Amino acid sequence: MFTPCPTERSRDIADRVERFVRDVVAPYERDPRCESHGPTAGLVDELRALARAAGVMTPHILVDGSHLSQLETAAVLKRSGLSPLGPVAVNTMAPDEGNMFLLGKVATPAQQARFLAPLVRGEARSAFFMTEPAEDGGAGSDPSMLQTRAVRDGNDWVINGRKKFITGAEGARVGIVMARSDDGGERAQATMFLVDLPHPAIRTERVLDTIDSSMPGGHAQVLIDNLRVPADQVLGEVNEGFRYAQVRLSPARLSHCMRWFGTVARADEIARGYATTRKAFGKLLIDHEGVGFMLADNLIDLQQAALMIDWCAGVLDAGSLATAESSMAKVAVSEALFRVADRCVQILGGDGVSRDTIVEQAFRELRAFRIYDGPTEVHKWSLAKKIKRDTLAPPGSHG
Repeated sequence: MFTPCPTERSRDIADRVERFVRDVVAPYERDPRCESHGPTAGLVDELRALARAAGVMTPHILVDGSHLSQLETAAVLKRSGLSPLGPVAVNTMAPDEGNMFLLGKVATPAQQARFLAPLVRGEARSAFFMTEPAEDGGAGSDPSMLQTRAVRDGNDWVINGRKKFITGAEGARVGIVMARSDDGGERAQATMFLVDLPHPAIRTERVLDTIDSSMPGGHAQVLIDNLRVPADQVLGEVNEGFRYAQVRLSPARLSHCMRWFGTVARADEIARGYATTRKAFGKLLIDHEGVGFMLADNLIDLQQAALMIDWCAGVLDAGSLATAESSMAKVAVSEALFRVADRCVQILGGDGVSRDTIVEQAFRELRAFRIYDGPTEVHKWSLAKKIKRDTLAPPGSHG
């Protein structure tokens, strides 16, 4: 089911992660601490202690602080996703994985010591404050609609606004806040700020009840009320927030694909096991074409999704921001994996809509993923604009 690991070191790490997730993490899937807003802090701490003991904490970041290549990361993160709790346990889960990547690329050494190091050690969680309530006219898929404002005040910045769908805000210790920092001109500009959490100026208004339940802390709506941030906690350069968002989002979209690939591959394993042992009308379910063909379609979708993930990872490794490629991968993989999860529910019948296996959760998580990190339609619209631009470009301008 998994494509071959690209290097010996990635094979070793991926194998160890897979054994840990299957043997140690999977038995926790029915733990009552797996709640509607994600696993509790106590469960996260317990799982991470086990991961440290097994030597698989934050496996995509090496001891010297260097990062596996994206292609190597794909091999590891796919295995971490074999349980919905796997990425939480080994510290490859969103939003922390994407935030660690961004801090590793943009933060100063002092900022990395203060904000990044606890994340890499799995001692802290983080949140990325960008999305805003639609009812406020705020930013969703279009970040240029940011309403949250950051205004200079001496050596500080003062930030006010409201954010929504902020994954993991409850219980996070590190926050990355994105706010408009322009002078009110026609061209919107944004800046990112690093914040210690919890903070009295950042208040949770509510935690949303959503279809998914895999991410610690759930998804919160928060009010930012006169948050004062010193200048040395600006992440990167002032007014470069939109550019840094792309630095983070392109690989983060792909990382989602990697993790959910593992979850859905496991759901398919469960469906295969059921179809090859359960009988109806005198023969195994898999011998009924209606079921056998669904499993064949699963195999095709999973193989295509794996190849798409690895292709996009290779483009990122080549040094490209890979905005278009990550959009293509996000659309193709999220849609394919949702089809697989849906078929697995159908094959299991009544068991498929129960919580006796992870199949029901895989279905819910993949339905949400078709929206998170940009809905399918927004990515297609972006790709259509690229097609138009490339097609109408003067001859020879493509290099």
